[in-house]
Amino acid sequence: MSGRAAAFFDFDKTLLDTETTALMVPYMRRRPQVFFEHQPIGIGYVIRLLLAHELYKRHLYPDQKMAELLLEFFKGRSPEPFESTAEDLYQTCLKPRLAPNVMARLAEHKGRGDVCVLISAGVRYSLEPVVRDLGFDHLLCTELEIGPDGRYTGRARGLICIDEHKRTAALALAGSRGIDLSASYAYGNHQSDLPLLESVGFPVAVEPTEPLRRVAAKRGWPILTYR
Repeated sequence: MSGRAAAFFDFDKTLLDTETTALMVPYMRRRPQVFFEHQPIGIGYVIRLLLAHELYKRHLYPDQKMAELLLEFFKGRSPEPFESTAEDLYQTCLKPRLAPNVMARLAEHKGRGDVCVLISAGVRYSLEPVVRDLGFDHLLCTELEIGPDGRYTGRARGLICIDEHKRTAALALAGSRGIDLSASYAYGNHQSDLPLLESVGFPVAVEPTEPLRRVAAKRGWPILTYR
């Protein structure tokens, strides 16, 4: 098909050289009166999260289940503290950890006039400052569900933007915006990014996990380091 080329960038451990949660947790712990005064974190949840994360690092815990478990943290919490501190979180914690080589690729795509898309399993409030500051054209991400009481339910509103859902979101955007995926690029670090990477003509593995590295080597995909 004919149309504009796009560049799809994953965020955690791709454009950002670590996981957002690794920076967000210390940020919140320094501000307990903002985030935990009315609702501390239950010890049971912490134990489940730590165990799941250890398994996840070994590729023994499903991507979808890990994402669902992370969303549970927000259950019963008000959006206001997260939304009001999102810009500060980005400027003080996330922005200094943006990967230079991936940022250079973003600049190249913007210079060519490609449609630049941030696509992540992360949640909207934490990613909107990234989109504004770096000039992305579109944001595809996980939306947090808000209940009738105005608080987060701990679930996603719609699909979690991971695995096949990333491909679905990219295809929908391409169809609505006249994007030629065969002329487009995608950058990801994890095997859960494979459906997205396989959807474009020019996939790039960024500091890939071992499962993704094996696929990239077999298919001749370029591998990009953070620096």
